[in-house]
Parts: sequence; C-alpha cells; structure tokens
Amino acid sequence: MSEIIEDEVLTPQDVKDLAPLYENVVLSLKQVYDPEIPVNIYDLGLIYELNINKKKEVYIKMTFTAPNCPMADEVIADVKHNVENTPGVSKCDIELVFEPAWDQSLLSDEARIELGMDPEM
Repeated sequence: MSEIIEDEVLTPQDVKDLAPLYENVVLSLKQVYDPEIPVNIYDLGLIYELNINKKKEVYIKMTFTAPNCPMADEVIADVKHNVENTPGVSKCDIELVFEPAWDQSLLSDEARIELGMDPEM
C-alpha cells in the first residue's frame, strides 16, 4: 500500500471533516476521461479505492478497461494532476492494479446511460 496512508484510524469527526474534500476529489476524477470511451474514469468504475488521510494525502487504487491501454501513462498523469490541484489536497499517490480485472458490472448507472446500455443490467 502507499507510503502516504499510515496505520491511522479516522474518527467519525475526521470522516465528517474530510467528506467535502472527498466529494471534491471525486469531482476532479470525473474530469478525467478514458481516451477510447466517452465516459469519465470514475463512472467507468476504474477507481477501485479512494482514501484520504488526516494530512489530506490522497491514495487511489485504479485500473484500466484493458491492461495494455496505450494511453495509461497519460491518464494516470491526468488523474494525479487533477487530484493534486483539488483545493486542500496535499499529495496524491496512485497504484495501478489489474486484479480484479475490470468488467462492465463496474459501470455506474450514469455510464450505462451514456453508453446506451440499460442501467438496470
């Protein structure tokens, strides 16, 4: 796991205090799009984990729709740039994983609608 996330336990007050920052980080992630699919990476389900510690350091575990994505470096750079430019964030670490493999079940309802799929599936 990332070196920025220490073995700290957030109190309920910490969680409440960090909630607006968490929401803003999600909004920043929704500004990054998969280069081959016209849907943002958050709604595509490419973000497997999003944690923020008391120091406002962000840890993201993410994947791609395919392990051989030719634009992987560019997308990761966009994620890092957008998250680190979110007001209040002090640092962003990204871990790229391919287990579990991404599949369409991870799409949000918004992504399903955008892609012309039935959101109920």
